Amino acid sequence: MVEEWETVLANSITKPEQILSRFDVDVGILKDVVARYPMAVSKYYFDLIEEVGDPIWKQCIPNPLELQDHFGSEDPLNEEGDSPVASLVHRYPDRVLMCISNRCATYCRFCTRKRKVGSPTVNLSNCILLEQMQYIEKTPTIRDVLLSGGDPLMLPDEKIEFVLEKLRAIPHVEIVRIGSRVPCTLPQRITPKLCNMIKKYHPVYVNVHFNHPREITEESERACGLLADAGIPLGNQSVLLRGVNDNPEVMRNLVQKLLKIRVRPYYIFQMDLVKGTYHFRTRVETGIKIIESLIGHTSGLAVPRYVIDAPNGGGKIPIQPDYLISVGGDRVVLRNYKGKVYVYPQIPPEEQQLPQLKVRAQIA
Repeated sequence: MVEEWETVLANSITKPEQILSRFDVDVGILKDVVARYPMAVSKYYFDLIEEVGDPIWKQCIPNPLELQDHFGSEDPLNEEGDSPVASLVHRYPDRVLMCISNRCATYCRFCTRKRKVGSPTVNLSNCILLEQMQYIEKTPTIRDVLLSGGDPLMLPDEKIEFVLEKLRAIPHVEIVRIGSRVPCTLPQRITPKLCNMIKKYHPVYVNVHFNHPREITEESERACGLLADAGIPLGNQSVLLRGVNDNPEVMRNLVQKLLKIRVRPYYIFQMDLVKGTYHFRTRVETGIKIIESLIGHTSGLAVPRYVIDAPNGGGKIPIQPDYLISVGGDRVVLRNYKGKVYVYPQIPPEEQQLPQLKVRAQIA
């Protein structure tokens, strides 16, 4: 039986000419882009576009500028160098990232894995999945596994369960995380059947990916609600994108809407140095300004961490506004979100150790 999400996916926009069904643009110049970087936009997400060049359009419709990037790298985070087995990245001591899918409901034009996603030459067979799990099994320091891709939730329910069941059988794997953009780009994929299956393997966390307030619709709210009702904690990862969300008001609107659908804003990523994405990059000062517009001006729950995933595999580095003016022997000088200065008194260094309590013996 074909499910609703499969029908929506079957009607995806995969060729520039299909854009003409709604928009009068010159698609001829896009064919070279698509030959290099595949195009796929779910019908659902395509219907969210209101006009040429709007924030949804920019994220999913090919742009000739993708072929004019002389600064980016195919693998800016050195994932291949940190892969002890195929499609498994082991960068941090206690966690790994497993790429288990090569497909997405929509191919984001800013994707950090443009080199791989949608490519017919990338094969993620069952043999590769088993090699990944064997590596995890023989590496007892790994306690946290992140399933990524492509999009893991583009796999059939049975294959997702195969992976979860195998991982849950490894004693030292404490938590499993799933990174997925389908609640945003193909929310019909989130079904009660899928959620009931995932919750059998708790603790499971899902990081979703919304970049703009207009992506939060009744359908995406329903999808996130199903996941949350299954006991799955939800976090959101956004990418800071020029012309999409590089605006304090837009980002504040996004994070507040996320909390309303039970998704905790988790990360804002500075754009990776991915070849073909230079036109999306912003200056780091832009991200800092956005964080300053959130801290103190909205709920602490709504403030994500702004990070740069350092080039060449340096890992995620948090970037925050500078609220610490100075640290001295007897005081710390701070500024608050309004720019006012405050002094917090320090305890003397010699009193750093807690005093030992003397207990008098009880006499019967």
